[in-house]
Amino acid sequence: MYVYDQYDQNIVDDRVKQFRDQTRRYLAGELGEAEFRPLRLQNGLYIQRFAPMLRIAVPYGLMSSTQVRMLAKIARDYDKGYAHISTRQNVQFNWPDLENVPQILAELATVQMHAIQTSGNCIRNTTTDQFAGVAKDEVVDPRPWCEIIRQWSTFHPEFSHLPRKFKIAVNGAVSDRAAIEVHDIGLEAVKNAAGELGFRVSVGGGLGRTPVVGSFINEFLPWQHLITYLDAILRVYNRYGRRDNKYKARIKILVKALTPEVFSERVNAEWAHLKDGPSTLTEAEVQRVAAHFTDPAYRELNDFSGELAELDAQHPGFARWRQRNTFAHKKPGYVAVTLSLKPTGVAPGDVTDKQLDVIADLADRYSFNEVRNSHNQNIILADVEQSRLFELWGELRDNGFATPNIGLLTDIICCPGGDFCSLANAKSLPIAEAIQRRFDDLDYLFDIGNLDLNISGCMNACGHHHVGHIGILGVDKKGQEFYQVSLGGSAGRDASLAQILGPSFAQEDMADVIEKIINVYVEQRNEEESFLDTYRRIGVDLFKERVYAANN
Repeated sequence: MYVYDQYDQNIVDDRVKQFRDQTRRYLAGELGEAEFRPLRLQNGLYIQRFAPMLRIAVPYGLMSSTQVRMLAKIARDYDKGYAHISTRQNVQFNWPDLENVPQILAELATVQMHAIQTSGNCIRNTTTDQFAGVAKDEVVDPRPWCEIIRQWSTFHPEFSHLPRKFKIAVNGAVSDRAAIEVHDIGLEAVKNAAGELGFRVSVGGGLGRTPVVGSFINEFLPWQHLITYLDAILRVYNRYGRRDNKYKARIKILVKALTPEVFSERVNAEWAHLKDGPSTLTEAEVQRVAAHFTDPAYRELNDFSGELAELDAQHPGFARWRQRNTFAHKKPGYVAVTLSLKPTGVAPGDVTDKQLDVIADLADRYSFNEVRNSHNQNIILADVEQSRLFELWGELRDNGFATPNIGLLTDIICCPGGDFCSLANAKSLPIAEAIQRRFDDLDYLFDIGNLDLNISGCMNACGHHHVGHIGILGVDKKGQEFYQVSLGGSAGRDASLAQILGPSFAQEDMADVIEKIINVYVEQRNEEESFLDTYRRIGVDLFKERVYAANN
């Protein structure tokens, strides 16, 4: 992973000093709320329903075990003993006292962490595939490119006050596990007929109040021109993006208003002034960054699949876990392991200080001191020897990480909702728990198969409900909390937006509603057909008829 040089460290240390003084002045009454607000947002500090929320940057979801231990310490010393993994692969603390935030940032800086550009109208954390660098279907490791984008975008003077927040995702694999088509900019690594590396560029994707699937405006951008082309996109957005209405300020609104074709023309016109300029990437610069992402000291291992099959036969629980929570690795004898943060009764994505310490220890012993966060709000150990899987499984069970539900209905993506967020219209966490408790039969979950269920507490869509196979949105109806259900979304390749089922439901009805939807799928599916495939084949009408007929 990327390691700071002295220049990097000085930048972060200076920011801590600045914010410490800014916070002191605010608490002393020398700065008003309006003056302090942009300063705290520049340092990842929000004011939520009950307390400040501090969002910590985790570039492209990658952390060392040392950093994880620091997060555990902060959760223990300054919060209520837990942290939250966000859908942007960052880490959030929901209960820090304002006067402690500068010290939290100072302690984070000692392990090369910060909260810079995790909020505000700037370029946020660039995200990627949680299996980057180890996936068998990878065209290129996207992490060096994410790091290049991070270095370019951090403190970029032209992009510190954009019309609205801005999100970039990079995919380096055949499968799109980075959801690039629902980002402001999505980048897909591709190779042309000559074997040269480039990027397919999507713009104008995003969720929120106006969900949009992005449009590809460049089918092959040579890697040397990545930064100059991104510069051109951001300049066009900065110049023409709306600033009079924050609900119409995202780049997706601009692309739609201009049309992708006209937007592309304006980008190319701007790019003509930048192409082949000082920001053109060189082989030496790419290699400098890529040197931080070399393979760890893998051992030459024999395939262990025969022994694992025997263990599967002896231990059905291990077989289930291995089926759902392990991912094929590029290196023989290794697998990537997902630690589920979705056991029933725990808020999706929450992890305690003690669990964070355990994760760090597991990373040291099983996965080369490295940990990844996924945008699905789980944790990954990317480099586990197959021969040690059974041993690891036992430790994960002892610490609450072995729920075999990755990719299943109860592996719910969920925002904190009305329990924490001042923007939320409704609570999200009780809905998630009610659904998890209703579908607590593992045999039935495995029979249902892959299914993405996403929950958002408001139209800001932090839970990505628009791209869930089943999406749930909290809405306010005359001061009462209700929930709107949508079907058919997908964040992967050829992304699609979900279709609203109909009128919203009361909280106490939600588990029943989801069960009726699942019953329709089970009855109508063809052999080996997924929920999404069945929905796309039969459409929404039968689901709607079944769900609402029983409520009339």
